[in-house]
Amino acid sequence: MKIESPKLPSDLPLKNFQDILYEEDPELEVCIIQDAVFEHETLDRARLSRVIIRNCSFEQTVFERMDLIDVRFENCNLSNVNMRNSSIHRVQFVNCKLLGVDFSESSFGNVLFDNCVANLALFSNAKLEKVQFQQTYLKGADFYDCKLKKIAFDTCNIDEVSFDETSLKGIDISTSTFNSLIVSMEDLKGCTVSTDQAIRFATLLGLIVKE
Repeated sequence: MKIESPKLPSDLPLKNFQDILYEEDPELEVCIIQDAVFEHETLDRARLSRVIIRNCSFEQTVFERMDLIDVRFENCNLSNVNMRNSSIHRVQFVNCKLLGVDFSESSFGNVLFDNCVANLALFSNAKLEKVQFQQTYLKGADFYDCKLKKIAFDTCNIDEVSFDETSLKGIDISTSTFNSLIVSMEDLKGCTVSTDQAIRFATLLGLIVKE
């Protein structure tokens, strides 16, 4: 699946993330943010556009209704960040820590999660289109009542992920690993799985599989 990368200028000036606090509207654009620490803060309706954010920590910060477009996060800590009701388009999360991040009711388009740890992340009631999870830990993540379209789980850990009330039709989980999933047989229809995964689901249905 091909997803659009962030549209970022080649020569971006360095800025301080704290500068966003002095804007009339909380907005940063066309810059690089490095080594910022902005933890346990609250910043509503922040907008980031054409920004690279590198080696920063935003742990426990409230970023509700955030607007992200053409942004790349590299080696950042966004654990337990509240980003509910956000718009996230042409964004990459690379080598990021996203433990317990709350993306509930957000809209995703052309988003890459690459080599991230997003255990216990919340995506409830979110809309995800053209989103790729690549070599990412999603153990215990919650995709309750999500709309999924053109989603890839490539070599991920999806153990104990909840897809309750979420259709997996057209979704390929065959290269990912899990011991258990929360998903109904109805919502599993049309999902691509590996042979081993098919046997596991058959066992859950009470079937006896012979080699």
